[in-house]
Amino acid sequence: MDGEMKGRKKHRQLSQTQLIALGFFVIIMAGALLLTLPAASRDGQREPFFNCLFTAVSASCVTGLVVADTWTQWSLAGQACILGMIQLGGLGFITIGIFLSVLLRRRIGLRERGLMQESVNTLQIGGMVRLARRIILGTAVFEGAGAVFLSIRFIPRFGLWQGLWYSIFHSVSAFCNAGFDLFGQEEPYHSLCSYRGDWLVILTISLLAMIGGIGFIVWEDIWEHGLHIRRYLLHTKMVLVTTGFLIGGGTLLFYLLEAGGLFAEMTPAETFLACFFSAVTPRTAGFNSVDTAALSQGSRLLTSILMFIGGSPGSTAGGIKTTTLAVLLLCVHSNVRRSFGVELFGRRLQEEAIRQSACILTINLCLMLTATVAIMALQALPLSEVLFETCSAIGTAGMSTGITRSLNTASRLILILLMYCGRIGSLSFALAFIHSPVKPHVQLPAERITIG
Repeated sequence: MDGEMKGRKKHRQLSQTQLIALGFFVIIMAGALLLTLPAASRDGQREPFFNCLFTAVSASCVTGLVVADTWTQWSLAGQACILGMIQLGGLGFITIGIFLSVLLRRRIGLRERGLMQESVNTLQIGGMVRLARRIILGTAVFEGAGAVFLSIRFIPRFGLWQGLWYSIFHSVSAFCNAGFDLFGQEEPYHSLCSYRGDWLVILTISLLAMIGGIGFIVWEDIWEHGLHIRRYLLHTKMVLVTTGFLIGGGTLLFYLLEAGGLFAEMTPAETFLACFFSAVTPRTAGFNSVDTAALSQGSRLLTSILMFIGGSPGSTAGGIKTTTLAVLLLCVHSNVRRSFGVELFGRRLQEEAIRQSACILTINLCLMLTATVAIMALQALPLSEVLFETCSAIGTAGMSTGITRSLNTASRLILILLMYCGRIGSLSFALAFIHSPVKPHVQLPAERITIG
């Protein structure tokens, strides 16, 4: 009898994926309830719960889509609540929880280490406590340094205390790839347009977003091996090469698409900064230094693709991830050449990585296209703007052409689901509802089909 009860208890125990999904849900609901308090609103009035829920999801899932301008709508208390959700969502509550447990000298068990491994997508379960320390320390250093650099511009412009708050808020928002900003004081929904030619602000925000978006595994590898690139993990090499390719290629393509259009009246320095920032920020940072709604159709498509790809695994960024893109492109290249296996940097990729990459791409693509069709069925909106919005939500990028505020409740609910799936991972979200697979004792006979 006791054995049967223990078996049932074990069967009812939540999986690691389910615990992470549930944890994010709790953070979102707690944040939404806090934002409904009158003290959180600038006018002292209660904001409708659904607007608070949308904001809480966007902050916790480090997206940046908003139904109301952050500075105009939320008081200092509301902004602090949003910043807290951004930090929790960016680093992951598991990482912060393990770090606090270490400070309190509590024992970290195998289950907690497994949760940490699942949360940050590390390759092995060993060294979780050390990794948690380095993540917290690295985050404090990078966000602190970013705040110092930004304060050089913001304190003279906004005064000491407001300038410090702006520096801290935007440093955390950039590092966590959240895209929330407080520049609505000058013009609502303006983001960084006032600073499009400011090298200090644009480069600081860009570097914070890129460092936060390369992933904690890459941090650990660079920490261990420094500049000895040959010793890096294959994962690190793939992330760095793919990231460099996307930023460099994106910068060039934005120049070709907008040099005679939106960027035509800019100086050469402003044009370079605008092209570079336009290539960096769609990969889930969510800021913009030019009017997104004024982009050409080609630039909107390029931005949507970059948002869909996103950052790297185990980072503060969303999207299908750089390694997924790299694996699929290498797989196509291998099949075209009719070579055996997928090889890179003297290593062969496991078949499981190829299957997972194909699965992630398919799920995200299906979610994005289904959401696009659903929103267009609910509201009469242009395809390019809806597609841009859904790519932004599933990639947790936060960029928008401005239609977020005009969406009805049903359309916003669709975006909420996309942001939630984008943060915890579409594949993880699907697996959260599926029990552990059991390998059958007998398998059906295989038969070939024609492909392509």
